Amino acid sequence: MTADAAGSSSSGRAKLADVARLAGVSVGTASKALSGSGRMRPETRQRVLEAVAELDFRPNPQAQSLHSGRSWTVGLMTTDGIGRFSTPVLLGAEDALGAGKISVLLCDTRGDAIREQHHLRNLMDRRVDGIIVTGRRTDARPPLEGVQRIPTVYALSPSTDPDDISVVSDDLSGVRLAVEHLLATGRTRIAHITGPAHHAAARDRARHTLDVLGGAGLELVGGRAQFGEWSEAWGRRATESILRTAPDTDALFCGNDQIARGAADALRENGVDTPGRVAVVGYDNWDTMVLACRPPLTTIDTNLTEVGRQAALRLLDAIGSHPEPGVHTVPCRLVVREST
Repeated sequence: MTADAAGSSSSGRAKLADVARLAGVSVGTASKALSGSGRMRPETRQRVLEAVAELDFRPNPQAQSLHSGRSWTVGLMTTDGIGRFSTPVLLGAEDALGAGKISVLLCDTRGDAIREQHHLRNLMDRRVDGIIVTGRRTDARPPLEGVQRIPTVYALSPSTDPDDISVVSDDLSGVRLAVEHLLATGRTRIAHITGPAHHAAARDRARHTLDVLGGAGLELVGGRAQFGEWSEAWGRRATESILRTAPDTDALFCGNDQIARGAADALRENGVDTPGRVAVVGYDNWDTMVLACRPPLTTIDTNLTEVGRQAALRLLDAIGSHPEPGVHTVPCRLVVREST
């Protein structure tokens, strides 16, 4: 049957009634078939989809909003203006939300509380269906204020409220992968160089490193982690100090890829073969660092795109009145390159 036979509108653009007529169903059934709601026979849903394709039917977003009471938009608020961490989260969220024809509105707060409230008011004025909150650190953050009625999920940076929904990268799994990989290559004298002690990522990765090594009956070189900065310069300085005070060190596990690249530079400048004498492992799998490192860097991928995807899926569950409060973790993965 053609679009004309189905009685398409005189404007030339097919309407839902045209789809229903062509598929031989009611308008209500056609609407349910397109939204994925309601129970119906698979062949009925298929007839509706075939009619949509034949008529090149495109739903009217405004009509959808009026019918469902939803705006089909989600806000994504970030403190990460550079985008190093929030961009992968955003891409993962868009993958999950795009399948449901939901648009994402990106709001950069730049870590400013006043700017955050400004963006929040705008999102509420737009009647977004939900909000995903992310940032550049893994430290827990206070929940948004005044959004109790709007489903909200915190990605990477968890909420301090245990009743909120948070999705984070599992640092314990990442550290275990890194340390067990080094142990499997025969390394037993492992040093840990990481960032500032007031950052949760540095503290947590250091603590997990001590625990995993302790489980293998080993200790860190020097008995403790080397806290400093998230920088190549710190990686170089710390490595040179370790070479002087603990020359039998055979592996460096670093809290991020910048530190690890600096460590690899220091080893090379001091004539220490990598990985022959000292292996190096980083954290984050930041292409800019790991591929430019000499040699290319073995590292832990924090799976941020999956963090974003899982956050979006849990937000959709919450929008559908099926929230799952608590902190949900996404496993990391080991990426092996020449540095080990």
